[in-house]
Amino acid sequence: MDTQRLILFAAFMLISMSLWQSWQIQVNPPPTRSISDTTVANKTSEQAVANDLPSVPVAENNTEGAQSVSTPSIAEKMQSGQRVNVKTDVFEIEIDTIGGDIRRVALLEYPVDVNKDPSPVILMNDKSGLFFISQTGLLASSKDTPYAPDHNVSYKINSLSYELGKNSELKVPMTWTSEDGQFTLTKIYTFYPGKYEISVEHQITNNSGIAWQGHLYRQLQRTNLEQASMFLQTYTGGMISNEGDGFEKIDFSEMSEGDLSRANTGGWISMIQHYFAGVWIPPENSVETYYTRVSNKNTSDPHYIIGSISPAQIVNPDKSIVLKDTLFIGPKLQTQIKKLSPGVDSIVDYGFLSVIAHPIYWLLEKIQSVVNNWGWSIIFLTIIIKGLFYKLSAASYKSMAHMRKVTPRLKAIQEQFKDNSAEKNKAMMELYKKEKINPLGGCLPIVVQIPVFISLYWVLLESVEMRQADFMLWLNNLSAPDPYYVLPLIMGISMFVQQKLNPAPMDPVQAKVMMMLPIIFTVFFAFFPSGLVLYWVVNNLLSITQQWYITRQIENA
Repeated sequence: MDTQRLILFAAFMLISMSLWQSWQIQVNPPPTRSISDTTVANKTSEQAVANDLPSVPVAENNTEGAQSVSTPSIAEKMQSGQRVNVKTDVFEIEIDTIGGDIRRVALLEYPVDVNKDPSPVILMNDKSGLFFISQTGLLASSKDTPYAPDHNVSYKINSLSYELGKNSELKVPMTWTSEDGQFTLTKIYTFYPGKYEISVEHQITNNSGIAWQGHLYRQLQRTNLEQASMFLQTYTGGMISNEGDGFEKIDFSEMSEGDLSRANTGGWISMIQHYFAGVWIPPENSVETYYTRVSNKNTSDPHYIIGSISPAQIVNPDKSIVLKDTLFIGPKLQTQIKKLSPGVDSIVDYGFLSVIAHPIYWLLEKIQSVVNNWGWSIIFLTIIIKGLFYKLSAASYKSMAHMRKVTPRLKAIQEQFKDNSAEKNKAMMELYKKEKINPLGGCLPIVVQIPVFISLYWVLLESVEMRQADFMLWLNNLSAPDPYYVLPLIMGISMFVQQKLNPAPMDPVQAKVMMMLPIIFTVFFAFFPSGLVLYWVVNNLLSITQQWYITRQIENA
């Protein structure tokens, strides 16, 4: 197989695999793995921790000040109190006085569609079918422990409207007090200019005559949103940090299969989707218990919950403690999220080639800081990568040029020994030896480059910085397909030109298939983000230039 056919075959298989996986996900859910099976080793050492924890509420059907620690039955509708509106320079948030839940988050700097819908992306919402909220609360260690203000209680608030001033932070305090006035929980959200990071404090004051012992929990709850495109399937679901492996995805099917209970020191929990995420980050040295639950499991709108529970906290009589956590809600901007906690940047899902993808993103971001245009950054990155592989590509093109030069003689041998395969192969090998040609000499360089291409593919697809990034002229959204199909057409033409520079396949059927590939790829790439197609176009044009130069040198030698 000549090198050009290997290139096209590898690229065709990559796209075909992507489409096949997307189609499979659409028509058949991925196979689930039992959480009880995958965590059995961890649970042996963690059982003492998990057994001491009370049940976490999964629905809102308790009244204010409820003392029950058992898991409540599933409610048909969630309670809702007054809404506290908070506005910063990056988002608008609605906090419910019931539970102090964050029920709505609008990302002001991220329009739904820069061309069609300038309204901001609503990342969190408590509407049916779009459900995604953040919750916290306290759990009593036992039924004998009074005061358990979970996310069903009603908080008092000083104002229903807050706005962040310039160069300052904004604190939004909410207070719950027990009926006897002896126990107070104050939840304080702190917002910062230009940040999607929110500091969350729980101030616990115990004025009763007995010590209070309980746990703080934090959780993210959401529905399973349908994917927007079957051509570009990305992961939506839970993700947790893992002390051994760095991180672990807990998809919705796994949550339905069984409840997770996992001890972990510090770390983080998250619900991620394409470009955006919600992440809870407990204190670094806190031994947390991660859990998952499914609410409304047997309905058409199940809610998937992922959370963490802190170790037991003791508040002696007439004492107070403050528990601090970090909540991130917003775009997966790597320059911001990697500062939150070790490993949080794993929520940018580059797949199994992350070890290559992260350096590629780093280089792309450095170029962007200079040229200040993501389209030009992609072009310069493509040039740099092409330069790094220049000699490897040259070996491939030299091999193809030599094959092209001897193609007439190969066809003559094929015609001469068309009825004798053994003699035909012998004659072809003698010709290769005489002309010092290795018919597979260009394969290895291409194989080496395939992982880099796949990594770059995921960098351009997954990086939120590409979302609705402007380039030039009509290309004002590099994360969307080219509206006029100009780039896909140029890409198809460039593939056709590349084929003309290669030796023609001797098999007529194979030749027809090869001629169809530019058309097939043009159709595929019409649905791909224009940033990805831009990379292909630039790479093809550079390849054509290099191959034409090498071919001319060899043919004129």
